[in-house]
Amino acid sequence: MNQRIRIGQMVPSSNTTMETEIPAMLHAREALHPERFSFHSSRMRMHRVTPEELKAMNLESLRCAAELADARVNVMSTACLVAIMSQGLGYHRQVETDLERVARENGSDAKVMTSAGALVHGLRKMGAKKISLLAPYMKPLTDKVVEYIEHEGIEVIDRRSFEIPDNLEVGRRDPMRLLEDVKQLNVANVDVVVLSACVQMQSIPAIQRAQDLLGIPVTSTSVCTVRNMLDLLGLPAATPGYGALLAAD
Repeated sequence: MNQRIRIGQMVPSSNTTMETEIPAMLHAREALHPERFSFHSSRMRMHRVTPEELKAMNLESLRCAAELADARVNVMSTACLVAIMSQGLGYHRQVETDLERVARENGSDAKVMTSAGALVHGLRKMGAKKISLLAPYMKPLTDKVVEYIEHEGIEVIDRRSFEIPDNLEVGRRDPMRLLEDVKQLNVANVDVVVLSACVQMQSIPAIQRAQDLLGIPVTSTSVCTVRNMLDLLGLPAATPGYGALLAAD
């Protein structure tokens, strides 16, 4: 597949990270592989990370899928993990089914995924049974994320919530602070550390350094999103510098 591959994302209107981190990783991959990528977004209104706004935003995802279908993207993904994980256990499967139906109704054969499903996919790819994670959410939302992940068969040993309700502020948080934050986590006997369980909280500048610091695999939801995209497209993943999940195919 040497043609330009179109990457589609359904992005919260206040998200400023997924349209930078996903392209950064895939452009880095271009130095090692022949495929080239372009990036296309449809946006859903959301300002504050509250259950009410997340639920309202989810209703807009079908419109976004139809818009991305018009662009004939090769893969489309939601770009908000907690919006899905807060709506019920295993909910990403229903969302993916609904999005695929809309894509097909609009003449698109795009692969369809969610960032919530991508985190589960990535952790399983890494063989993770026990993890610890960092998240920007208010504690009740982080609890829902933990419950969701554990329902998928992955135990969460420890978590830390930064309790930032404003989504723009989440995106402005310096990712290098995560190198200090991760030192507060209990990582004894965990298989993987999730440096950011939120696609809005920047992480990729710190991923490899955190992994080197801890001596155990480190990933984030945005890294997992890229890996899931590449797996669905049947493309090799190997892109060093972004933790264990993208280090090898």
